Amino acid sequence: MKPIFDNYRYSVTERFIRYAKIDTQSDATSSTCPSTTKQLDLARLLVKELLELGMQEVILDENGYVYATLPANTSKQVPVICFCSHMDTSPDCSGKDVNPIIHYNYQGQDIVLPADNSQVIKLTEHPALSQQIGNDIITADGTTLLGADNKAGIAEIMDAMQYLILHPEIKHGKIRVLFTPDEEIGRGVDKVNMKLLAADYGYTIDGETLGHIENETFSADSVKITLFGVPTHPGFAKGKMQHSMKIAAEIITRIPVDKTPEKTEKKEPFIHPTSIQGTLDKTEINFIIRAFDTTTLHVLENELKQITEDVIKKYPHATYTFTVTEQYRNMKEVLDTCPQVVEYAIEAIKRTGVTPVLSSIRGGTDGSRLSFMGLPCPNIFAGEHAFHSKQEWVSIQDMQKAVQTIVHLCKIWEEKS
Repeated sequence: MKPIFDNYRYSVTERFIRYAKIDTQSDATSSTCPSTTKQLDLARLLVKELLELGMQEVILDENGYVYATLPANTSKQVPVICFCSHMDTSPDCSGKDVNPIIHYNYQGQDIVLPADNSQVIKLTEHPALSQQIGNDIITADGTTLLGADNKAGIAEIMDAMQYLILHPEIKHGKIRVLFTPDEEIGRGVDKVNMKLLAADYGYTIDGETLGHIENETFSADSVKITLFGVPTHPGFAKGKMQHSMKIAAEIITRIPVDKTPEKTEKKEPFIHPTSIQGTLDKTEINFIIRAFDTTTLHVLENELKQITEDVIKKYPHATYTFTVTEQYRNMKEVLDTCPQVVEYAIEAIKRTGVTPVLSSIRGGTDGSRLSFMGLPCPNIFAGEHAFHSKQEWVSIQDMQKAVQTIVHLCKIWEEKS
């Protein structure tokens, strides 16, 4: 009964390489949506390709979001399912002039990237490569990130839609596609039109290792501490000057080492300063706080505030503000109310011949916030590895399995309706 992919010519590799070459870095300092106009270069290409595939209701809205519909081909009443990936790449590493390279028939060797021989993807540092023997690995050339996060997901969704259109014998309900900007800077669903999307359940295709489905993420807040010091002439500063940058440095060094990203793993929470900018008079520190439950999140925020208050006591004329902004919450709180969403994904992965692995992610995806916006939305593997770095890589065969997973998911929702 399962779809036959043996004679199918996948388009996922060619699509991914085409998309990866388009610079779509987002910019956290920008106030526009999308944060960079170059993301629209990919958005417009996707609109063109969606129309060529025969998708309907294809829209690029004023905020850079791409919507499309694959109409139902069954008489059953099936929930509307959305597949979502983001178009932007991380600001942490250059995404300009990406040169994707295919390393065919990988045999376990370290991969030296040709444009910068100091960039070596070592098997000892990337143990997931041990599962790729005989597969074909795509990397960049060593001067940029690759962009598999999340253009692999986009290519996989596009190829899956092509497969379904070419194989109308596979029955499915109405499918919605959503491509978002600015996920990497935490704004991926800020301006999603949920009424226009009109989906019941969703899946982000933005995970890492083959077979993984993530039903749990961090809960996340940001904290901004603004410190106001006491400036004076340095030649006459004794007993008078209270330097805001030095106060900031003292706060950062007081954060317990075992509560930093460098020293935590699995479900351990952390406090992480992401930027600092200041002068003698005024300094601003931005933090992200991460924990798998909201109670712990608030405990960490209170701990950081207490550190700030303890430090500021030593500087009686200095003042500060402490601002907490909610970013996203652990999607598991929502997904536990509709277990079939995850159960069907597990079944879809099994039907591809891969062993599913249910896991948590030390991060968040568009699905984290979409879940709390009324669209329960776990995260499915896209095959991306070492993202946000020049050593990013993805396996062609893993991308093909992701395509199969999406197709099986559409089929399963119809079967069980």
